Amino acid sequence: MPTRDHAPVRVLAVDDDPRFCELLADTLVGFSVATVTNEADALARVQAFDFDVVLTDLNLGGPGGIALCQRIAERDHELPVIVITAFGSIDTAVAAMRAGAYDFVTKPVELDALRFTIQRAAATRALRREVRVLRERVAEQGATGIIGESVPTRRMLERITKVAASEAPVLLRGESGAGKELVARAIHQQSSRAAGPWVAVNVAALPPSLVEAELFGHARGAFTGATERRQGLILRAQGGTLLLDEIGELPLDLQPKLLRALEERVIRAVGDDHDVPFDARIIAATNRDLEAQVEAGAFREDLFFRLSVLDLEVPPLRARGRDILLLAQHFLQRFAQTAGKDVRTIAPDLAQRLLDYPWPGNVRELRNAIERAVTLSDGVALQLQDVPERIRSYARSDVLVVSHNPSELVTLDVVEQRYILRVLEAVGENKTLAAKVLGLGRKTLYRKLERYGAIARGERRPEARTTQPDDDADDDESA
Repeated sequence: MPTRDHAPVRVLAVDDDPRFCELLADTLVGFSVATVTNEADALARVQAFDFDVVLTDLNLGGPGGIALCQRIAERDHELPVIVITAFGSIDTAVAAMRAGAYDFVTKPVELDALRFTIQRAAATRALRREVRVLRERVAEQGATGIIGESVPTRRMLERITKVAASEAPVLLRGESGAGKELVARAIHQQSSRAAGPWVAVNVAALPPSLVEAELFGHARGAFTGATERRQGLILRAQGGTLLLDEIGELPLDLQPKLLRALEERVIRAVGDDHDVPFDARIIAATNRDLEAQVEAGAFREDLFFRLSVLDLEVPPLRARGRDILLLAQHFLQRFAQTAGKDVRTIAPDLAQRLLDYPWPGNVRELRNAIERAVTLSDGVALQLQDVPERIRSYARSDVLVVSHNPSELVTLDVVEQRYILRVLEAVGENKTLAAKVLGLGRKTLYRKLERYGAIARGERRPEARTTQPDDDADDDESA
């Protein structure tokens, strides 16, 4: 779960019983806990310091914890408040939630559960902040039309700059919907040809019988219906750039003609008897494995090498980390403006789901999901129920990958490692709680985590018991 630069979560505990405040400060190991005993001091502390979570008793003297929730929400709606009370009823829970409380727990407090709730609240705080910051950053991004700050995106942008300085053909590789056309346009815009025409064609969208005429043009009378001479796309890109998207779909019998055009810089229109020189840079894009097509005889090897003088991999959206939220905010602002709706942000639970979802349709799928969400939204924030069901109901299942390919199957040790690390993440890195969920002793869990490299070998481990040889018998020992 994300927290502020991996620093301890900062908690402000508010209770009119100083002894309970001291108990919380002593038992919430791993958190940075400050305590106050009244609402006025709590509001002063919240204004002066950057807390991640507020933990308050519902029955404070004076206006009480519900009033404190309301006042904190008015000052900082991103700061989550967890309410504690000895009077756990539906009415008080509803009142606290309506006042802006993040969660509601009852006394006597189960400490492991409280720690987990605080971790979740801190993660929500981090996501709320991130979404706000993203709204501010989106306007600063996009000189190339490419939104993102992740390492894969930065590397791609650096590669674009280098590739744009050349005149050589470029082959863009990447999954469908990853943004290959946007990358191609960025190369054009940063090149010396930026003032020239930009022409893009999806080869797969052209009827096979018309591909040659569309690319190379045709003379009058070249075929039935050719009543006048027509310039092809290659010549229309004269002085600029031509993108041949889905180049893997180019008919095999036309590939020699394209190869000759690239090598000799001339083309011949269908039905013509003379060559015409052209000056356009060619960028090809594909979501196919062209090397495999070459081996299968479906794509010419010499054309493949000619097109891939320079190549650039466009990363899938799932590899771009928190760029997902930047892009989502970008699309939100665009579609909200188009629809004339006052939608400004993304709810934290939806933001987390957007980060978890694998996006098989990449940026295109994200754009469509946000457009749908803006259309259905009734408030200022997009909610989880606004996105399609496949995203709404998605649950991470990265512990075990089921495959019919023997090379992709993994050992039981690998499955165990994935599951242990996933549980540890789910409980906010609380090793005691993780051990209980897993049914392991804490010494056993620490030993496994050391083997996985998930903790440093110098980190304090539970001490061994001389009277108990069973390594798994310490489950009930407190942290």
